[in-house]
Amino acid sequence: MKKNLIAMSVVAALTTTSFANDLNKEMYNQIQALKAKLDALEKKMAEQEAKQKTQTPAVTIVDEKRIEKIEKKLDTVSKTATAAKIQSGNDNLKWDVDFRTQVDNIQYKHVDGSKSKNNALLTNRLWLGMGYKADDNSSFHGKLSYNKAFGDTADHSQSNTNPGYANFDWVTNENATDNSIKLKEAYWLYQKEKLFGADIPWAASVGRRPSTDGLPINIRNDQQPNSPLSHTVDVEFDGFSLKFDTQSLTGLTGSWFKICGGRGLTNAKPRFDMSGTAYASDDDKNVDVDMLGFIAVPYDDGQYSVHMQYSHAWNLIGFDGQSLNNFNTAYYNYSMNPTDVNNAYALQMATPSFKDVGDIDLATVLFKTEGIGNGISDYLDNTIAFASFAMSKTNPNDIPGGMLGSTDSENGYSVWLGVNAPCPIDPDNAKIGFEWNKGSKYWRSMTYGEDTYAGSKIATRGQAWEVYRTQKLTKALSFGVSYVFMDYDYTGSNSFFGADGTPVAISEAAGSAVSEAQDVRAYMRYKF
Repeated sequence: MKKNLIAMSVVAALTTTSFANDLNKEMYNQIQALKAKLDALEKKMAEQEAKQKTQTPAVTIVDEKRIEKIEKKLDTVSKTATAAKIQSGNDNLKWDVDFRTQVDNIQYKHVDGSKSKNNALLTNRLWLGMGYKADDNSSFHGKLSYNKAFGDTADHSQSNTNPGYANFDWVTNENATDNSIKLKEAYWLYQKEKLFGADIPWAASVGRRPSTDGLPINIRNDQQPNSPLSHTVDVEFDGFSLKFDTQSLTGLTGSWFKICGGRGLTNAKPRFDMSGTAYASDDDKNVDVDMLGFIAVPYDDGQYSVHMQYSHAWNLIGFDGQSLNNFNTAYYNYSMNPTDVNNAYALQMATPSFKDVGDIDLATVLFKTEGIGNGISDYLDNTIAFASFAMSKTNPNDIPGGMLGSTDSENGYSVWLGVNAPCPIDPDNAKIGFEWNKGSKYWRSMTYGEDTYAGSKIATRGQAWEVYRTQKLTKALSFGVSYVFMDYDYTGSNSFFGADGTPVAISEAAGSAVSEAQDVRAYMRYKF
């Protein structure tokens, strides 16, 4: 029936008009005009049918050709609208923005009584998040990053890499470098509701991992947690993950299990070098640094949860003992007479290079509650508390100095406690928090990517305190202040894994070793 065809066309037109805001005004007006014509035709036909019921039947004359033209035009407009909708939304990346302007007051105290400081380090950090879901099972996620101090540095080298490791791939987006935009995350994600027919939802992912700002550091950073747990691993790397929801197998609420792996360093030769063997393994360089482990959540009911993580990393980097001693001697001679060309050359030649110093095992368990008690008060219902316990175990090879200055396998321990609660002043929009860390002599974490400019507080061999407040100003704009204080019992908290990470008691250390560090910061942040 023509009436049914007209009705279907009208539905198509009405559906198309729901996207009118994304189309141009002329197309919208065309649809409205066509809809009005169809409404008039349908009304006229309805009147004719009503007359037929009360009067002698008569032949109804309908302009069939006119209706066919309208239907064809509606079909064309509908296809155009669908194409425009796809182009403007569904088949394009969805973007989000996280822009932070921050000022840090950084203070260091050295064992010889001297001090280093920066009263006002001003930085801009921009994250451009992107995502696209092509179908129900596969999606892409990425993040671009810009992180730069205001202005240029005194030596006009904002990259801070001569000397230094600000552009090191583990931390390239957490340090203030130059004004380039770098890749922080890029990975595809595949998800299925059943595993070989069994009721086990699972997911697989490969790419540049979301491996910084995991639990529980994300709480004070006021953002959703990434993977993995940040007590032992908070560092950028490339790799894969394979996750299984295990609730149907274990019967434990919210349980899941994830296998993770990645590569932190490759020894492939560069292209177009003199050997002519591009990307072959270079036996004169460090061997590949790889990591493999798992994350398990045996229980998570939305309020109380337990999180566990274990990882093993191979062929970690550091300076061997002999090279470090040579450098320290050359540096001492240079500091005594920096105008001597021979001293300057000797220092340059003595600069150590990374060596493979051994493997490490890292483990942590985290207990978290989102809400204390059950209905005791609104304040406690909106309070988050956590307790995290971690351990590191070195496995040195036979390189001089071993790992962390020891040729024996050494165990390190760390505890991390924290609470995040509504601020008594404006509890609906503001949060306050307190965190405390304690690390032992041989404690070593992979937390080089922690976003604290005075050094990783998680890696502290000693005690660290932090108090902070975050304030929601608008839907997108927020404000935050924090104070971090690190009181070191041993040196080497923020070093690598060789003799450079040797723990020396602060009471026995000499020279420029840092005994205390603090960072007072305030920021404005825009997220949408």
